[in-house]
Amino acid sequence: MSVTWLLDQWVARQPDKPFVVWAPFEGDVRRWSYAEMAREARRFAAGLHARGVRAGDFVLMHLDNGPEFLGAWLGCAYLGAVPVTTNTRSVAENVHYFAELMQPACAITQPSLAPLVREACGAGTAMIVTGDPNTAYDAAALGATSLAEVFSDGPLPDLPADHLRNFAVQFTSGTTSRPKPTVWTHANALWGARTIAMNLRLRREDVTLLYLPLFHANAQVTFFSALWAGNTIVVHPRFSASRFWDTCAAHGVTWVSRIPFAFKALKGRPVPEHKVHTLIGLARLPEAEAEFGARTMALWGMTETGTAAIMTDADHPGPPGTMGRALPQYDVEIRKPDGTMAGPGEEGLLYIRGERGVSLFREYYRQPDKTEDAFDASGALDTGDIVRIDAEGWLYFVNRDKDMLRVGGENVAALEIETVIAGTGLVLECAVVAQKHHMLGDVPVAFVSANADGQALAKDELRDRILSGCRENLADFKMPRAVHVVDDFPRSTLDRISKKELRDRLDPVEAE
Repeated sequence: MSVTWLLDQWVARQPDKPFVVWAPFEGDVRRWSYAEMAREARRFAAGLHARGVRAGDFVLMHLDNGPEFLGAWLGCAYLGAVPVTTNTRSVAENVHYFAELMQPACAITQPSLAPLVREACGAGTAMIVTGDPNTAYDAAALGATSLAEVFSDGPLPDLPADHLRNFAVQFTSGTTSRPKPTVWTHANALWGARTIAMNLRLRREDVTLLYLPLFHANAQVTFFSALWAGNTIVVHPRFSASRFWDTCAAHGVTWVSRIPFAFKALKGRPVPEHKVHTLIGLARLPEAEAEFGARTMALWGMTETGTAAIMTDADHPGPPGTMGRALPQYDVEIRKPDGTMAGPGEEGLLYIRGERGVSLFREYYRQPDKTEDAFDASGALDTGDIVRIDAEGWLYFVNRDKDMLRVGGENVAALEIETVIAGTGLVLECAVVAQKHHMLGDVPVAFVSANADGQALAKDELRDRILSGCRENLADFKMPRAVHVVDDFPRSTLDRISKKELRDRLDPVEAE
């Protein structure tokens, strides 16, 4: 089995059923049937092959949501090439790192990002640019080919069936300063698809709204869950609170995967008559069920699991706030600091057992040490999350153990921000912590003590210099909301900075 096997199954059984509906905020709605999307993907694959891209080659995809994304992404699968989907909010240094590590045979991007991608990939990498009549760029100067020129009716090489062939790479943040390239196989994609579709009880008549960024694991798992069940997928450019319910009503949407920010942004807005039966989040929310007229289902997963390892059940929703129970496809352990298993009412570190390349990611590409560090001596994946278990086996998320922030649905490593701030040469010590935010979940806040060069500046100038350095080197969602200059830091054991005490100094942001 493979991703293309799954799509071809549906093409044979329901070729004319709407598969992808592109619903932009401006302009006309566009639709592709299952047969049309498969044909577009194959023609794109043939065009890549004619340009020298081969099975196993990496294709950097630096694209926002758009109809071109899915055709190119699935087209890579027909060729056996491996799409590397990257966060379009990344700064130039990040994109250069992605390209340097992956050495893509080809890059696909949009006009507004083309100069950045060309600089990151170098002159020797073929670059394809999607059509966008609203953005001008110099194709000749950038050595770029338009997407329309790529499609071909030429032949495709025969690919032997191999469920363990690499399917895709996504960069996921960790405790180190740079994201890690997480490799999924075709089996990973199908495992994730089947797991979610079965637990949601999805049927062929279901319709999902996908507004999450398509480069992200959450969106990709949602897409494959819908594909597994033969659903229709309505794609938005991004989340829009003002358009959400109207789109659901207009297209007969029945289920949506949502981040906490979306639940909060929609609170208090009018809810029209709709067909939505399930809203997926990180916890079961009875209040949201009452307001929105749909059940909430919770799940926990990470890019490394490829799907949900913990989830509520469509028929057994569980208590408020739970993120579910361990799914039968995974072994879950909750370990206390002394290594013993947590019991009812206790907290512990979450470890997951599965099969590499199927229910767990294959590897971090070209990073064997980090791959090895992701697992303990017994082979269990160290998730870095602290959870609590109750007497009935329901699990509740408590916190991150690996010093991660969750900013509007994005994982942000505190160390990455701290490294950039240290690079200004103005601080003696730095600690970045999460401040709770009513819409975004967390926002980063930096505490710094100045070195001699920093002390020569007024505090306001020091803050401005630090923030300027962050703007140059960090994506916007990683920017510190504030910089606090301190004379000294609270300390815990081993003379480490007590981040808990720093977090306690910050009042939650309840409103802007």
